[in-house]
Amino acid sequence: MKASLLLILAISVLLFGSLAAPSASAQFQSGGVDKEGTWYAGEGLRQGDFFSYSMCHVDYKECTNFELDMWIKGDKKVGTETKWLADVAVFDGNKIIVGEIEFGKIAPEPTGGSSELGLYRGAFKSSIVWLSAFATSDDSSGGKGPKKFSDKSWGKIGNIGGEQVVPMKLETVVTPAGTWDTVQVGWKTGGVTSKVWIVDDFPFPVKAKTYTHVSEGIPPTEYEFTLLDYKQNVQVSPIDQYKSTSTDVAQAGCETNIEKSISIKKPTNNFDYQIHINYGPEDLVQGCESQWLIKFISKYDDTEFLNQVQYDFLVVDDNLTPLRSIAQEEGQSFLYSPSGQAILDFIVKEEPGTAKYVVWVYGLAPQGIVPSVASDYLKFSVPIFAKDGTAPVQKIPSWIKNNAGWWADGSIDDKSFVEGIKFLIKEGIMKIPPTTQGSGGSTSAIPDWIKNNAGWWADGLIDDDSFVQGIQFLIKEGIMKIPTSKSTTSSGSEPPAWYD
Repeated sequence: MKASLLLILAISVLLFGSLAAPSASAQFQSGGVDKEGTWYAGEGLRQGDFFSYSMCHVDYKECTNFELDMWIKGDKKVGTETKWLADVAVFDGNKIIVGEIEFGKIAPEPTGGSSELGLYRGAFKSSIVWLSAFATSDDSSGGKGPKKFSDKSWGKIGNIGGEQVVPMKLETVVTPAGTWDTVQVGWKTGGVTSKVWIVDDFPFPVKAKTYTHVSEGIPPTEYEFTLLDYKQNVQVSPIDQYKSTSTDVAQAGCETNIEKSISIKKPTNNFDYQIHINYGPEDLVQGCESQWLIKFISKYDDTEFLNQVQYDFLVVDDNLTPLRSIAQEEGQSFLYSPSGQAILDFIVKEEPGTAKYVVWVYGLAPQGIVPSVASDYLKFSVPIFAKDGTAPVQKIPSWIKNNAGWWADGSIDDKSFVEGIKFLIKEGIMKIPPTTQGSGGSTSAIPDWIKNNAGWWADGLIDDDSFVQGIQFLIKEGIMKIPTSKSTTSSGSEPPAWYD
């Protein structure tokens, strides 16, 4: 029996070559290129260097592109450590953010700087300087040390099964900043190869295209960047010419600490999807910033996020004709959310009044592939205020005027009318200017002039603003108590019965 096995093994070796030990090599990708020298993140970095990158990272708006410009102004002493200090400008859509970033000299990972740059600093660390996790200037005190281009491996990524990060090949690449003789460093993840292109004696990679590890499906981009410009020995900060747009926003009286406190949870028009929205500030003001969190949810399960959503955020007219497209303003055909959770921020350009917003869902498909299903959408209205605080002109539904008329002629009592108006305000059907809540009791009598106003308004003798002023009076006097939490989940239907 043993002789037969040995004979089979011998024949196998003759036919197929030497036998391998698959379990010993399954997780190892042999790399290395025919090039002398070593590299580490930050190699050759000098005062006066200027870099401009176009970049994105999955943790920031699911890889929405922005530009980061950085000028190395010099050293900064932080405790016992000497760090690099850089002036930085970020160009993110219509926003400009200016500040400073500190990063180490052994590994150029950002460790401090202006708080306004926090999100972008994280994206910079996790993309442009990501290879500092493997290659640093010092191999002592737990450092990684410079890595040879000829090394078979620079290390492995434990969180995706130990895949090897390896020098793969020599390649000439072209970026807006010039033509570079690079070493392509890569690793396999989820069936695709992530690639970063580095240059000997150059501090940061000049290009990258990497993917998020997934167990099935098409891996979405994790980060991507390209070097747009590079200059040496720049004596005057190129960043000084820019000013953060938040400064202008604050000076214009706009809110800067925005909380997304308003909630909308509705199915789309054809009930193909659920969309959950949180936005802020509470009162959208023309010329000021708004921030939105949009969640695309399965129509079957409130806890299941949809993946690979192609969508747009539109302003439309009464006929659903687009007047504004956020995707087009960002130079894209559509917006894309790999995870089903999208973050948007944009300046409110709509005139004071009622804006009709639409989240238009083209379908679910990988980026660049046209969805094979019909589009669906969610339409909702949001009041827009002028910068001077003037209340938007409201198109109040006609049935509300009917109720005001019934109240004026005594068909419904005061309590029913007040409860109905509270419902309208809470559900976002009626919007009033910010009004200080009074402390009076709910049993306080409603003045006759307010009831007269309601009757005149119902008959078309006074305008909406005059009617709203009466409602403000009820709130100020504490006759009407408005809940602090607001929702716009209503479909605009009438409240529960105004009278029995």
